[in-house]
Amino acid sequence: MMNKAEQITGSEVLLRGLLAEGVECVFGYPGGNVLYIYDAMVGNPDFKHILTRHEQGAIHAADGYARSTGKVGVCLATSGPGATNLVTGIATAYMDSVPIVVITGNVPTAVMGTDAFQEADIVSITMPITKHGYLVRDVHDLPRIIQEAFYIANTGRKGPVLIDIPKDVSNQLMRIQPSGPIQLRGYKGAPQPDRTEVDKLIQAITESEKPVIIAGGGVVHSNASQELIAFADRTRIPVTTTLQGLGGFPSAHELWLGMPGMHGTYAANTAIQNADLIISIGSRFDDRVTMRLDGFAPQAKKVAHIDIDPAEIGKNVRTDIACIGDIQAVLAYAITKAGPARSGSWIEEIVNNKTRYPLQYKDSDTVLKPQYVLEMISETTNGEAIITTDVGQHQMWTAQFYKFNHPRSLLTSGGLGTMGYGFPSAIGAQIGNPDRLVVSINGDGGMQMCAQELAVCAIHNIPVKIVVINNQVLGMVKQWQELIHDNRLSHIELAGSPDFVKLAEAYGVRGLRAGTKQEALEAWQEALRTLGPVLVEFTVPSEENVYPMVFSGDTLDQMKLGDMA
Repeated sequence: MMNKAEQITGSEVLLRGLLAEGVECVFGYPGGNVLYIYDAMVGNPDFKHILTRHEQGAIHAADGYARSTGKVGVCLATSGPGATNLVTGIATAYMDSVPIVVITGNVPTAVMGTDAFQEADIVSITMPITKHGYLVRDVHDLPRIIQEAFYIANTGRKGPVLIDIPKDVSNQLMRIQPSGPIQLRGYKGAPQPDRTEVDKLIQAITESEKPVIIAGGGVVHSNASQELIAFADRTRIPVTTTLQGLGGFPSAHELWLGMPGMHGTYAANTAIQNADLIISIGSRFDDRVTMRLDGFAPQAKKVAHIDIDPAEIGKNVRTDIACIGDIQAVLAYAITKAGPARSGSWIEEIVNNKTRYPLQYKDSDTVLKPQYVLEMISETTNGEAIITTDVGQHQMWTAQFYKFNHPRSLLTSGGLGTMGYGFPSAIGAQIGNPDRLVVSINGDGGMQMCAQELAVCAIHNIPVKIVVINNQVLGMVKQWQELIHDNRLSHIELAGSPDFVKLAEAYGVRGLRAGTKQEALEAWQEALRTLGPVLVEFTVPSEENVYPMVFSGDTLDQMKLGDMA
């Protein structure tokens, strides 16, 4: 039992508070204004901290941990540049509704506002990209703030919360007192579903002949995958899953259409454009999904939206039926009342479209195609791995050709599109899932943005399998310049990139390379057999593009099929 009269520093309060919240690991980078916090870690065997090689690596690792486990990720950095180096990762988590508690140091309160060394008003800087931000001016507030931060981050629409601790506060003494219940004026988590609206949805389903479900990341965040499957089975409604929703509905299911949007499948996009009822479940009608808004789902008589965040209702697409609440709770009720739609002929039409226009590419026996690599990884892992990606062409090929079976199996920056996210997020995912295979798929551009985190894998023997799809070019930028900007290629060559095998070996990570199908299979199997971390570089041609593609300003049915035609 803890002595109630015991006096401890703010730093010790922080560490004990994090352990009380069940934090398994903190990813961080020390500096002058968090030295008391790091000093408190000395001799504390219960507190696990991983030193990344850049603050951005720390927050992306915390993000990957959170997405893959459903728990709150935690990262720690010092003031000024340490804190500002976290901004991109905070925005990444905010855009994709990922629960993270971000802890930063600040200059002592006596010099705040004087432009002191390494001072930055990080609370104000991050206000638009956090659910809430705290500046701790009194150590006695810290226990309450820690509890509130975790509660806010992981309830309602989840997201990052910032705790900024001045250096003197981290060294202030306080007597430990039992914490009271959390009371937050004006803050509500998930509202109770309005059953009247759900009943309207059920009625609309019974009248529908061409319904489509668009399932997004909210299905994954609310752990509602099983409810979605049951709902789709009961109503006989086809399901398309957004980039963030991949895995929330199994790819092998007969009603799955693939991914919608800019690089979505023919079956998914065509279904949306011809549907008489659109049901968005945890999807925010992102512009990469809807494309030209005034041409989105033109045949839909009704649009229903199930979401935990009222602000998303009607924000981008008109909403006729609004089911606000936790998706798991909404679907659990809906399942008890739902019956089948009149969708028999509709499903036959969709199955026919899937058969006529499957995702495909022009394979080769002489060069290694990136799509083949993704198919190979999917088949050899049976779709059971946790996959992280960076951003670009390889991200879209992963979404298209890897067959996800489970939620929380794809970790990728969707809303912000952050290059450099893929590799460090895999480190966090592996820490949170030590018994799972974690594969990080990167382009040669994004890999160089956080390649220094190879040191973390080597030192801690974190067995992430690191894939580099090396086409020596910024592939997605090239694709846009080629197709939209009349092939005016500008500053996209990455030919001066390092030898990734040697780079991995320099950090103490095994490196392998493949440039043919046979080499690819052999190298990948060797990577899977290796117990520790391995980097495999797949050299692929720079000419490959991602298809289908819908150009900006076009509607979903104006797909360019490319190699699929």
